[in-house]
Amino acid sequence: MEKPKRRGFIADPVSKGGIRYEVLRGARARGFEQNGGIIAAIDESTGEEKWTLVVYETQYDPDEEKDVQDVLIKKMNLSWWGSKLIVTNEREEVYDVDLKTQQVSKR
Repeated sequence: MEKPKRRGFIADPVSKGGIRYEVLRGARARGFEQNGGIIAAIDESTGEEKWTLVVYETQYDPDEEKDVQDVLIKKMNLSWWGSKLIVTNEREEVYDVDLKTQQVSKR
């Protein structure tokens, strides 16, 4: 019996200083090795993508379909002081992304 496809999480975008931070959808189609765990920074006035960032890497079992192994971002919010984006994935792993340097640290 075939397993039903799982429903993906869609984290709401977060904006600060005219930049919108959002989950990059269809990342594999854009040349990334994975679909989950990637964010994009978008200039809100022009719609231009400023940068993309792999927040965390997903390790895949070659004997399973990649789609069901993707680890998706379920929540994003700004730190209290606003200098970091806090990213939580569906495994409840939490990462801090420094918005100036794009450095990632796992909590």
